[in-house]
Amino acid sequence: MSSPGFVGGPDDIAEIASSMKERPDAEAQIAGLVFAMLLIDPEGRIVEANHAAENLLGISSRRLEGRALGEILNTFDERVTEKLDMPDAALVARDIRILASEIETRVNLTVSPLGNHPGWRVVTLSEISHEDTARENDPSTTIGAPSILAHEIKNPLSAIRGAGQLVARKLPHADKKLARMITDEVDRIARLIDRMQQLGSTQAEPAAPCNPHEAIRSAIATVRAADASQVEIREEFDPSLPPVLVNRDALEQMLINLISNARDAAAGADDKPLIIVKTRFVSGLAFSAIRLGRAVRLPIEITISDNGAGIDAAMRDHVFEPFVSSKKSGQGLGLALVRKLVRDMNGSVSHERDVRAGLTHFRLHLPQGPRSGSAGE
Repeated sequence: MSSPGFVGGPDDIAEIASSMKERPDAEAQIAGLVFAMLLIDPEGRIVEANHAAENLLGISSRRLEGRALGEILNTFDERVTEKLDMPDAALVARDIRILASEIETRVNLTVSPLGNHPGWRVVTLSEISHEDTARENDPSTTIGAPSILAHEIKNPLSAIRGAGQLVARKLPHADKKLARMITDEVDRIARLIDRMQQLGSTQAEPAAPCNPHEAIRSAIATVRAADASQVEIREEFDPSLPPVLVNRDALEQMLINLISNARDAAAGADDKPLIIVKTRFVSGLAFSAIRLGRAVRLPIEITISDNGAGIDAAMRDHVFEPFVSSKKSGQGLGLALVRKLVRDMNGSVSHERDVRAGLTHFRLHLPQGPRSGSAGE
């Protein structure tokens, strides 16, 4: 007799049974999660960690297992620490700072006690930097109005520049310096406006498969050409890296901005100034792209590190916002432009301070392009 509400023959039942067998088991489901997950036993020790947890914490699951949660996860909030020490306490904490493997990271954290297994808990961690894309439509994070204003400013600027050039022709040689100052300052303001307009643009540049190492080396060459100090830039490339799916010009612009910032930061280092540009394949990383309505895999990682003093603690949460800069003459548009361009590529950018190594890392995570050969070196 068939089940109530079901109409079908033996073949249909067999097909359903077959599809049920193909359903992923619990282990496959946990491994596929895009956020970090830790299983904690009643003694507060880690019993299991998924691949995303390995990436976030920088420690393999084999080395995580058996270690105390508090030993691996250091929080800066006493209330969170107290809750983590309570085996039966549930917790939801948003935008908190943790120190994992001497690297400071902002995360959302949840602790879920397992009712049928007293003392056992599931801890999840999702890195804030990979969720920033969810806020890209927030009016507070865009500068559309200044971009429109910039367009209106350009016309009178052109007139001022033209007038300055005409005046320069009629002035005595000793006074021409003042006229050149006018045109130079107008050009500087025009360049600033161009960057503001680029930030306000809502149209993404077309993407195509690109060798990441070629783009990186081109950006390094550009930075070195304008750098009198010749800070050492070390390349640590994965030669087997596949192509990235990006706009080549936009990728180079992002890299120039990040490497230039690293150069400026490293210039004040106590040790020999050093920049490290590293590439690697990170198979488990993904984030939710609101515009696409799905999770996007971001396996290509490009890290720009410097041995400078690091970003001031008060500014760390705001470095990607427009007009925020730690430089005396900075305009605060370089990192804001990086964030805008990487979002256009459905990628992610984040930064962290490695206290133990004395390095500041800026990481780009980008989608993979179709593989037509090795990205190579």
